[in-house]
Amino acid sequence: MTEQATYVRTAHLPLDELTPFPGNAKRGNVDTILQSLRRNGQYRSLVVRQITDGPLIVLAGNHTMQALDAHGSGDCGQTVKTSGGTKPCGICQNDPAWEPGARCELVTCDEDTARRINIVDNRAADLGTYDFEALSELLGSLEDLDGTGYTPQDVEDITALLAAPPDEVQQLAEHHGEPNEDVFRPQIKLTVDSETFDRWRLALDAHLGKDDEAKLHHLLDEVEKHRAEAAA
Repeated sequence: MTEQATYVRTAHLPLDELTPFPGNAKRGNVDTILQSLRRNGQYRSLVVRQITDGPLIVLAGNHTMQALDAHGSGDCGQTVKTSGGTKPCGICQNDPAWEPGARCELVTCDEDTARRINIVDNRAADLGTYDFEALSELLGSLEDLDGTGYTPQDVEDITALLAAPPDEVQQLAEHHGEPNEDVFRPQIKLTVDSETFDRWRLALDAHLGKDDEAKLHHLLDEVEKHRAEAAA
């Protein structure tokens, strides 16, 4: 009989005491999470499995942990604009003494339940859909898109989707499944081995950019530059 998760306590823990979930299959957008944390603060705890005489394993929130780690120690020097004025970074509070850590909810459970929690936490969001009229209203009510994960281009795409004739929306649904803000933007999907994926991430992360799309632009610019130099 499997053991269901049992809440133990909530605590703020240094990141170096936490262990990422082994084999976590999700590849989250750490840059977007980092921007959200800087703007909104850590509004959701990591879910951490406590094992007697064992490691503290992050079941849910692995990419939040990565984003906090990417921030690094000390004052990042960044501030955010809010309706109430300029506020400090939501992670470090611009404190030079800040060390990477996270608010965690510790639970106990067996290995089988731990794996199920990790899997469903990643999968549940994938299975959700959107009410795009409600989303459009929410985004339109904000002064800016900082910390939302959305860009002005996303808002334009959602607006175009809502304005599309019913037959076009139906056609999009037939070809893409449930309509979403990405249907107007081409997607690149490749299945590769782990070594190729690691090389791709290293190449991409070697370039500056607020997200993977911006990094890809810089990478492609570099490729075109090398080609032009080789042809000269």
